[in-house]
Amino acid sequence: MLEATNGSLFLDYFRIPYRPLEDGERRWHGLAAAHPLQGCGLVRGSGEDAPLLAWPGRAALGAAGAAPRQTSLREIPLFAAVLPDARLADWLLEAGGRWSAQEPLLDRRGRRVASIWREDGGSVLLPFDPGEAIEAFWSEAYKMIAASTSTRVKRAAGAGYYRVRPAIPRQAQIAARRLASRVQRRCRFPRWPLEPSLHDLYLFLFGLVGEVAREPVPWIAPWPGGHSWALVLTHDVETQTGYDRLELLHEIELESGWRSSWNFVPGRYRVDDEVVRGLTEAGFEVGVHGLYHDGRDVAPSVVDCRLPAMRAAAERWSAAGFRAPATRRDWRVMPRLGFDYDSSYPDTDPFEPDGGGCCTWLPFLNGETVELPITLPQDHTLFRILRHSDETLWLRKAEQLRDRGGLALLITHPDYMLAQPHRDAYRRFLAAFADDEQAWTPLPRELSAWWRRRAASRIERVEGRWQIVGPAAGEGRIAFAPGFGAG
Repeated sequence: MLEATNGSLFLDYFRIPYRPLEDGERRWHGLAAAHPLQGCGLVRGSGEDAPLLAWPGRAALGAAGAAPRQTSLREIPLFAAVLPDARLADWLLEAGGRWSAQEPLLDRRGRRVASIWREDGGSVLLPFDPGEAIEAFWSEAYKMIAASTSTRVKRAAGAGYYRVRPAIPRQAQIAARRLASRVQRRCRFPRWPLEPSLHDLYLFLFGLVGEVAREPVPWIAPWPGGHSWALVLTHDVETQTGYDRLELLHEIELESGWRSSWNFVPGRYRVDDEVVRGLTEAGFEVGVHGLYHDGRDVAPSVVDCRLPAMRAAAERWSAAGFRAPATRRDWRVMPRLGFDYDSSYPDTDPFEPDGGGCCTWLPFLNGETVELPITLPQDHTLFRILRHSDETLWLRKAEQLRDRGGLALLITHPDYMLAQPHRDAYRRFLAAFADDEQAWTPLPRELSAWWRRRAASRIERVEGRWQIVGPAAGEGRIAFAPGFGAG
């Protein structure tokens, strides 16, 4: 159905089937072998007159001196290098065909800086690499691309705060965070409590691939067994108090039939192996929540010193997962930790020390690590910082994610759920989805294992019908691109 350059992040992520193009098949005929357009990424339909979807490769971006910048397409923010219209116009004139600049990419002042180019035969040339744009959301590279001097100052101030935080009284910390939340919740990007920009970009790209394919575009749906969304429960046990009172949440889940993961801090308090064994034998999961929970456990300057102790705890507990304390994450560091999965990236959260988020409600890969985004407001944020009194915000966000077929992943802390009204809110939240047959409710390690099976599978056409081939074959479901067929 489709032919494409190997390693197209968008196609590979959604498991859209394509035949990899050989080097000789990627040529723009009529252009010299060294021409920058010869290194473009390509997707095209089958057949001699099939249109193509193309985007610039490194050679084209380098020849134009293009650096990552912030632009917008259909009000979708993009954070990637872009080729200006003047450069593409010259190159496309050499390539032949009748091309025209159509949809604009605008800078932050609303000025046109580049365009999506279309050719009379249906081909489309993007002025940016969609893979770079997608990864800029996942990795939070947008923070540096769009950063102003004031933003960099705020980040430095945040790092300094964590160095002196132990000397600040707890009530003063809470008061300061409440004051800051008034400004944080008005953040323009990522918007809170839901940021759809990356998924809007996915829909845009699906539309372009559908134009090229000229038929419904199949992909492997995100959840197994016919489920339409996922709901995952996790707990971070930050202090000795939380460890001593973990039964407050544990008993609620046992009574209601739910299971969850419990992330412990091995260097901050003693974790009894019998407690770990009891949790896992009851069907729960145990993970690692840093080493000391001082805001520096995954800092590049100290992670190499602390990692052996974190890995030793993971081995002792048979832990597959990791969450960075205070979600203080680093895109380059997380794969180095050696865990099967990480769950340190919120989809959007302006209230955490490292505000921002990966802008997605689906898992994704960072190197060999599966990232499971945190997509529901944390209990501490909900009850202590924003001073909500019930589960309404949890329910509203979970329903939004359910409607979008996403992952609703919640963190609660036995440290902060000591008050009976908070535990009652948690119990009501679980009860609200107890009978939802469309919800998949795995442990995080089960979700990660599924995502790996999905990533190792492909779609093939067998006797005129699309089928999943690979480890996801028995449980996966084929969906079709929005607007190009039914799931």
